[in-house]
Amino acid sequence: MESFRQRRPIVLWRTVACYALCCLVLFPHFGDGTHINRRPEQLENITDILKNILNGYDIRLRPNFGGKPLYIGMDLLIASFDSISEVNMDYTITLYLNQYWVDERLAFSSSEQNSQELTLSGDFAEKIWVPDTFFANDKNSFLHDVTEKNKMVRLKSDGHITYGMRFTTTLACMMDLHYYPLDAQNCTVEIESYGYTVDEVVMYWKQPNPVGGVDSSELPQFSIVRHETTDRKESLATGTYQRLSLSFELKRNIGYFIFQTYLPSILIVMLSWVSFWINHEATSARVALGITTVLTMTTISTGVRSSLPRISYVKAIDIYLVMCFVFVFAALLEYAAVNYTYWGARAKKKPKRKKSEEKSPSPPSPHVRSAPDAVYPNNEEIIELHDIRMSPIPCIRNRRRSYGNIAEGDGKYPPSFRMTHRGNYNSRPSIGYANRRRYRSEYGERRPRMLASLKRHASMIKTAIPRIKDVNKIDKYSRIIFPLSYMLFNAVYWCFYLL
Repeated sequence: MESFRQRRPIVLWRTVACYALCCLVLFPHFGDGTHINRRPEQLENITDILKNILNGYDIRLRPNFGGKPLYIGMDLLIASFDSISEVNMDYTITLYLNQYWVDERLAFSSSEQNSQELTLSGDFAEKIWVPDTFFANDKNSFLHDVTEKNKMVRLKSDGHITYGMRFTTTLACMMDLHYYPLDAQNCTVEIESYGYTVDEVVMYWKQPNPVGGVDSSELPQFSIVRHETTDRKESLATGTYQRLSLSFELKRNIGYFIFQTYLPSILIVMLSWVSFWINHEATSARVALGITTVLTMTTISTGVRSSLPRISYVKAIDIYLVMCFVFVFAALLEYAAVNYTYWGARAKKKPKRKKSEEKSPSPPSPHVRSAPDAVYPNNEEIIELHDIRMSPIPCIRNRRRSYGNIAEGDGKYPPSFRMTHRGNYNSRPSIGYANRRRYRSEYGERRPRMLASLKRHASMIKTAIPRIKDVNKIDKYSRIIFPLSYMLFNAVYWCFYLL
């Protein structure tokens, strides 16, 4: 019992020593209070720093107020091109804008070895001076606020500030649509200080990469050919301001318009040529085909114009659609010419045939006596009249034949009248002929000379036009002329607008 009491202090000391050794191994900085107290001291120091630098800070005054102008660097990161509208002449873009400047009033450490950078929330920007940057060609903009406002401030110990934000803006872009849809547009981003002139604030593009994200951006109807940054001084009524400009050269992709406009128009024009192979007597088929193609071209033209602004000048697509409409309408008029030539020629043949029958005398019958003293078997004389219009008998005056055939051997018929023109026809002019001469002498001089000249020229043109006896030749010529003309037009059109 006594031996155990003597050994008890030794065991206790050994236990304490082992416990202390384990603590030193597992917690090497346990005795040094710096690891536990470092973070609270750092937070307290930063809080004190922010309080100290904002104490007496006037956000209404720019840095270096009253001295040299403040230089503000700019860089952009393009997030996406959202849309481009030809109707409103604008485009929408989402981007990151970063601004860099120095505010010595916010410096909290003068030694370069202990240089620190504080990343603060966007609310801190409301407590310090920030540039009044705006977009000169802006129509509508908004700052993204999900989940918080997309703004940030980074403050270095020497007073350098980085102020960044993410927003979407709709910018004006005045487009030249003379070559639409084979055009290339130049859209810009114009950045400028709203109130500070070049004597107070000078903006510049931060090198070496002032603009990023352009190569990875994609547009449905355009391809970004290149981009460039420029700066210039803009003189306004309130002073001269520094303006930074970022321009994009956008080349329109024609694939959409090939399948939606050009190819359907080509097929419609080719469809109108089918009527040249249809018989000219199939009026309903050719007229229906011509009218259908004309209405289809009108519908295509209306759809194209609905997606464009109401501008006064002519666009490339307007020229193409108008020429396609002309070809389709000309195919319809070609059938009108064929129909008129065919039926008009037949209509002219009938009166000519009647006139020839009236003018040509009928051959004398062997039973007819042509002598003026011819008599019937019953010795009945034949009365001769020099002019049918002088006959006292109405039925004779209305007869159309020039010579009457008198049949012999039929004594039942009464005496007939044989008309002859042996006498001097000019000795007794008819009443109608005299009236016509009197009318011409009275009213002929009153006709306008212009009308007479037009008739003369029209007759000359009419005689110069070759007469086509076979209407099928018009269709044969059209089968060659129309396709060749359309191919020539397409060659000139595409060479002019693409080369």
